[in-house]
Amino acid sequence: METRSNQILVGSVVLALLAVLVAFTVWLARVSDSEAKEFDVLFNQSVDGLAKGSSVAFNGVPVGQVKKIAIMPESPQFVRVRISIDEAVPITIGTTAAIQGVGFTGVSQIQLEGSLKGAATLTEPGPYGVPVIPTRQVGLGALLNNAPQLLERFSTLTERLNELLAEKNQRSIRGILANMDQFTGALAKQGPEVAATLNDARATIKQAGIAAEQLGKLAGTTNELLDKDGRPMLADLRKTLATAERSMANLDQAVTEARPGMRTLSNETLPEANQLIRDLQATTESLRSITTQLDERGAGSIINGKQLPDYKP
Repeated sequence: METRSNQILVGSVVLALLAVLVAFTVWLARVSDSEAKEFDVLFNQSVDGLAKGSSVAFNGVPVGQVKKIAIMPESPQFVRVRISIDEAVPITIGTTAAIQGVGFTGVSQIQLEGSLKGAATLTEPGPYGVPVIPTRQVGLGALLNNAPQLLERFSTLTERLNELLAEKNQRSIRGILANMDQFTGALAKQGPEVAATLNDARATIKQAGIAAEQLGKLAGTTNELLDKDGRPMLADLRKTLATAERSMANLDQAVTEARPGMRTLSNETLPEANQLIRDLQATTESLRSITTQLDERGAGSIINGKQLPDYKP
């Protein structure tokens, strides 16, 4: 009976110690959780090497661990990783996360970097109740993610090279190279003539430069002459123009004053003069007729008049 009582006592003590140990563990977990911050990282890539409990480093310094890894049901291409980080670590806007391998063991960790001094703290909750840290791709992960595109481009490049190096194109390339060889040979033969042409061009350019310099000097001399002699000539020209303007004004005034006399001359004097000229012309004709009669018949033709012919019944 006594032995059985001792066993019960020992079992009770062991159970009590286990309960205390569990309670202490829970208390430590709560204390550690109360001093940590949780974030989500949404990776659009393979998270091979990560596991629950994997390390989280900030600029190479361990600051936390991975709490949970799950595929997002609404977006299966994304993997959501919940991480727990020490509260003293500054996670600001601009901080990014990336998966980084640890040595050659195949184990990976999450590397955080990019926090800037004075930047705002990342506190806005994401779709799962905690802030989301943006991701970045580095190293082998970035290369593997871009591998399909690189392979596709490499395949396209290979096809283009095959098309370029086809038999038909090879013949064309041989012809081009042969033509280039002939051209360079002909150019080599014409080398002395080309050199002479270049020398002539240099001489022509030099002469053009000299002519331009002389033209500049001539322009300077012309400007000087215009400054010295041109200004007095311009002054005399201005005076002449002013005198001509005054003369034109006087002539215009004289014409204006002569207009009434000219109108009288045109309307009255000229018609009377025309009538006088016509009378003079008639008188001249009469005198010419008398003179003709005197020459032909004598004075008697004028005194006696014209003799009438005899009447014969």
